[in-house]
Amino acid sequence: MLKQHLQLKLGQKLAPQQIQLMKLIQLHTLEFEEELERELEENPALEIAKEESKEDDYASLEDSYENEGNESIETDFDVNEYIYDDEPSYKTASSNYSADDEEFDNESLLTEGQSLYDYLLEQIHLANINPEDIKIAEYIIGNLDTDGYLRREIKSIVDDLAFSQGIYTTIEKAEDILENYVQKLDPPGVGARGLQECLLLQIEKKVSSDKAVSLAANILRHQFDALTNKHYNKIIQKYDIEEEDLKDALEEISKLSPKVGGNFDTQTITINQEIIPDFVIQVKDGAVIPMLNSKNAPTLRVSEEYKDILTTYSHDKNSSEHKQAALFIKQKLDAAKWYIDAINQRQNTLLQTITAIVKFQKEYFITGDEKSLKPMILKDIADITGFDISTISRVVKSKYADTPNGIVYLKDLFSDSLTNDDGEEVSTKEIKTHLQEVISKENKRKPLTDDALVVILKEQGYNIARRTIAKYREQLNIPVARLRKEL
Repeated sequence: MLKQHLQLKLGQKLAPQQIQLMKLIQLHTLEFEEELERELEENPALEIAKEESKEDDYASLEDSYENEGNESIETDFDVNEYIYDDEPSYKTASSNYSADDEEFDNESLLTEGQSLYDYLLEQIHLANINPEDIKIAEYIIGNLDTDGYLRREIKSIVDDLAFSQGIYTTIEKAEDILENYVQKLDPPGVGARGLQECLLLQIEKKVSSDKAVSLAANILRHQFDALTNKHYNKIIQKYDIEEEDLKDALEEISKLSPKVGGNFDTQTITINQEIIPDFVIQVKDGAVIPMLNSKNAPTLRVSEEYKDILTTYSHDKNSSEHKQAALFIKQKLDAAKWYIDAINQRQNTLLQTITAIVKFQKEYFITGDEKSLKPMILKDIADITGFDISTISRVVKSKYADTPNGIVYLKDLFSDSLTNDDGEEVSTKEIKTHLQEVISKENKRKPLTDDALVVILKEQGYNIARRTIAKYREQLNIPVARLRKEL
């Protein structure tokens, strides 16, 4: 049986403008410039204003509508909503944005080069090989990854040749073409099915009469696991050699490349982009001054052309076509107004956040010493600025700051805290720095184990468990003691 009843619910939804603002906040400078260009292309009612003529533009826009009276079309349009008499607060702040527009050139660097695929195809076409085998070789080359490895099984390639190319061959024939033709191409090591085979293909191209080269080849062929695990004593005992002999062989192996395709472009044109800092932080007379990168703070306005068009259409309230055109213009002006407001809010949010971070980490920006970093979490900056934690997270995401000590990733400034033996809170960043220093000074013939590192850090006042040491070591991309061993 159907029943009707009333139910009261509380709900909260983000307005389109708020969603737009959140998206803008998390963009870094390059993405922001691309988004701004896209919006300017899509909305002709929006344009970048020249600083010197901005006030006059706003005044003329306002004057055009002062005496319209009853002649305006019957819409809810109020042109005063699109006029900005006040400067955005981020523009009038003492540390608004960098004045040097040319300091960071974000133009892409275009370089042309031959791809590994094209380079190999040129060589295989010069080989003494029949047309059908060339097609198989071409297909194998097409399955190589950017590092020059063949990651697919030969059986899968044979099946693909049959189904997609109409070429029927055997696994043995495909392997023969791979080993006797593709793997013989330049650069040495191309077409390998794994790291061991890649290194062997390279070492076999060298003079085998050399004692170090011969030993290196034997180690790669028969003692690869011992080599990768740095079981040097096992290798010395296996070949009954001196430590110096092993050193010479390891030096030969170190000259080999694990990624032979790395010197080639993956495409004919490769685009390289430098990091463009979102903030500029200067230190003058002991004061730390945060600024927005000038490319992050454009001045936008309503288009003059749209103002003129709207002025024309507003005098004809009897034409339905003109009414529709006016409504279209109103939609574009609304979108322009929302976008300008969102940009202003974005810059204010960015500037307030970086100002709070600079205030919190003033000593670090002055000294540049990571040990002076204070424990800082998102909530600390949220409490200072009054913004939500999620907003702070969006601001620091993918953002960089140009400081006197180099470019800094903002997220690296945030860290949890631990209490040392003196009862003081210290940043985990500081502990990681100490850990890195201890490991860098260790005896590489006998690297420090995690247990030994626990003892050393405890002597320095940091009471940390072994599993925490292991976690920090992994975060710093430092391998275990056994893999840090050197002869």
